[in-house]
Amino acid sequence: MFADIKGLNEECGVFGIWGHADAAQITYYGLHSLQHRGQEGAGIVVTDGKRLNGIRGEGLVNDVFDKKKIESLEGTSAIGHVRYGGAGKGGLENVQPFLLHSQSGGLTLAHNGNLINANDLRHQLEMQGSIFQTTSDTEVLAHLIKRSGYLALKDKVKNALSMVKGAYAFILMSETELIIALDPNGMRPLSIGKIGDAYCVSSETCAYDLIGAEFVRDVEPGELIVINDEGLHAERFSLSASSAMCTMEYVYFSRPDSDIQGINIHTARKNLGKMLAKEAQIEADVVTGVPDSSISAAIGFAETAGIPYELGIIKNRYVGRTFIKPSQELRERGVKMKLSPVRKVVESKRVVMVDDSIVRGTTCKRIVSMLKEAGATEVHVCISSPPMKNPCFYGIDTSTHEELIASEHSVEEIREIIGADSLTFLSVEGTLEAIGRKGYGKDCGQCMACFTGEYPTEIYPDTLLPYEKELMR
Repeated sequence: MFADIKGLNEECGVFGIWGHADAAQITYYGLHSLQHRGQEGAGIVVTDGKRLNGIRGEGLVNDVFDKKKIESLEGTSAIGHVRYGGAGKGGLENVQPFLLHSQSGGLTLAHNGNLINANDLRHQLEMQGSIFQTTSDTEVLAHLIKRSGYLALKDKVKNALSMVKGAYAFILMSETELIIALDPNGMRPLSIGKIGDAYCVSSETCAYDLIGAEFVRDVEPGELIVINDEGLHAERFSLSASSAMCTMEYVYFSRPDSDIQGINIHTARKNLGKMLAKEAQIEADVVTGVPDSSISAAIGFAETAGIPYELGIIKNRYVGRTFIKPSQELRERGVKMKLSPVRKVVESKRVVMVDDSIVRGTTCKRIVSMLKEAGATEVHVCISSPPMKNPCFYGIDTSTHEELIASEHSVEEIREIIGADSLTFLSVEGTLEAIGRKGYGKDCGQCMACFTGEYPTEIYPDTLLPYEKELMR
C-alpha cells in the first residue's frame, strides 16, 4: 500500500560501488531498485580518486537525475541514497549523501536507520563548538568522524561508531576508499555484491539483479568493511550483540524479490499468509490482498485456507504524488484515488481482506467500507503481523503511542472502528515461525519491539516525548 496514505513509511536505501568505469550510472540503476524505500529525495556522489563530486535533489530518482547529470558525475566509485523524511525534517539540506570538504580531504556519507542518542550527541557537539547544517542524525556521525584524533579514516570511523547507538547501515566514501558499517544488532539490511572486479553494496539484493551483479554475502552485525583498489578488508568495530533484524523488512518494507539473511521476502510473506490462515480459520468465498506488499501473504492465505484468491482491490499506478496537507479527510480521499474495489469480484461475496499491518486504522477502515459499498456481504480483515502496539525508535516513522491504534484499543475495539465483520492478527509466535526463526525474545534473530515492547537496545530519554517517558516506565 502507498506509504503516504497508510501512515507507515519505508526505511531509506543506500547503494555504493567501488572500481567501475560506469559507477554513477550503475548507482543510478541501483537507486531505482531501492526507490520503494524512499521517495522524498535522492543523491549520488562519485570520486575519480582525487576529488568528490555529487548531485542531490528532492523527489524521485528520475526527478533528480537525467542523462546529462549522470554523465557529469565522472568517477570510478560512487555512493547513493534514497530517503524518506524520518529523523530530521524534509528539505534539500537533509537529502543525502552528505558531502563534506576539509583540509584533510573530502568525505561523503549516507545512512539508513536512526541513532537513538543523536539528540544527546548533537547537544554535546554543539557545546564543543560544532555547527550543524541539517537536522539529520547522519550529520552527527560526520562531526564525530571529523573531530576524531585518529589519522586513518578507518580508525576515525571506528571511534565515531563507538559513540553512536541505534539502528544503522552506514556507507562512507573518501577519495581513496569506501567504508561500510552495520550496527551491532544488525537491524538494517545490508549486503555486498560484485560486478566483474568491482565491489558493490546495497540495502537490498534486488539491486544486484538489475545491474547484473553477483551476491557475495550479507554484512555482519558490528562489522566494518573497507573497500579500496587493493580489495576488501573486513573487521569488527564492535562485538556482535544478539541479531535483531527489523521484522517489518519481511512484512512490509523490502521488495519481494530481495533476500535478507538468506530468506526470500516473497517466500516469507507467503508463509506469513499461510500461518495466518491456520490461526484465523475463517469461512469465506474469496481472498484478496491490499496491493502491493500484502499480495504474497494473501496468496499464501488462499492456498492454505482453500479459498480462491482474486484481485479484489486494484491500485491506480498513475496517481503520482500529491503535495497536499495529509489531513484525515484528504488521507481518506487519497485511499479512494489510489485503491479501487473490483465490484464483480467482491459483490455478494464473503471477502477475506489480507493486509500486512494496521497503523492508525484510517486506511483499513476506508478499504473495508469500499468493499462493502461494492457489494461484499462480509469483510474479514486478516493482518499478517501482530498488533503494532509500541513505537519504533530505529527508523520507522511510528515514534509515539499516539500514532498506533493498537496501542490504545483492543482487537475487538479496532474491529468495530474499521467496520470489519472479524479481525485477526497473526501471533508473535506464528510470525517468527513463518519467517523461519527459532526461539523467542532477544534470541529469535528479529527485532519485534513494535509488537512486544522488547527493545534490543537501550532507549535514551532524549529519544522520547515527555508523555512517552511515562509510558515506557
